[in-house]
Amino acid sequence: MKKRGVGIGCMWYGIGNTGLPNPAGAFVDWKDDATVSLMVGAADIGQGSNTVLAQIVAEELGVGYEDVLVTSADTGVTPDGGATSASRQTYISGNAAHLAAQEAKKVVLEEAKEMFGVEKNQVIIRDRRVFVKGQEENYKSLEEVIGGCRRKGKMTIGHGWFNPDTTGLDGETGAGSPYDTYAFATQIVEVEVDTETGQVEVLQIIAAHDVGRAINPLQVEGQIEGGSTMGLGLALYEEVKVLDGKIKTPSFATYLIPTSMDVPTMHPLIVEEPAESGPFGAKGVGEPALIPTSAAIANAVFNAVGIRITELPITPEKVLDQLAENQ
Repeated sequence: MKKRGVGIGCMWYGIGNTGLPNPAGAFVDWKDDATVSLMVGAADIGQGSNTVLAQIVAEELGVGYEDVLVTSADTGVTPDGGATSASRQTYISGNAAHLAAQEAKKVVLEEAKEMFGVEKNQVIIRDRRVFVKGQEENYKSLEEVIGGCRRKGKMTIGHGWFNPDTTGLDGETGAGSPYDTYAFATQIVEVEVDTETGQVEVLQIIAAHDVGRAINPLQVEGQIEGGSTMGLGLALYEEVKVLDGKIKTPSFATYLIPTSMDVPTMHPLIVEEPAESGPFGAKGVGEPALIPTSAAIANAVFNAVGIRITELPITPEKVLDQLAENQ
């Protein structure tokens, strides 16, 4: 007999290293043709930080994403970006890149102020055009304004660094402020449990994640879906078996992970509650996408057949053993 159940898993997650300094830096160089060189230490290992950092800089400088050339994780030329861990790069290196862009922008705004004869706060840079607020039709090209800077010997470069406002934890009480911002999430999972074979099938996952602000919504959805799939593997398949000090599951033939056939229908829901200290309000979404999934699956199994399995993975053997004990 197959029985269905629904489970919920919730989590909160501190962004960055726990109670420790974890700064990152960035350099921005605005070129004569209005393209931008961005240099960051953040290592993009597939999570898409190069894309997000380029978008942050492009948004601040009023140029296109394609105008930003990113040099990342080159220890010969880039500033330290810290580890690509703790779901920190969008938040911390993103802030560093944003601050570097703001510094470079100040030089161009000063030049534009003199060209237009207005106060600096009236100058707008958008779509590679520079104009006075409310007078968009009377614009100068960005290249023209940068050229004015060059003729006066003004360098359109900027640097920035960001270190979250945290404190260490008290050794006795554990009190402190270990993170500057937190991510939150709730996932709801529907499963089907075969009481004859013990097989658990995840039918769908609804994953709602507070990401501060989604710099790149499609990437955020991809992170949520990928992390949820990892959580599915943790819950049902992945197990390191050790015997006499030797790993007995050393390959993907014996250490099982989800295949495309195991991935259920997913509904990633982006919740935007901007973080005051984040770049354009952004936080992180890397690890939070993984954390609540296995708990939600375990709760769904309990809802379906009334057994509480507290050790992962939830294998058919464990399900059948628990069902037999409950008879």
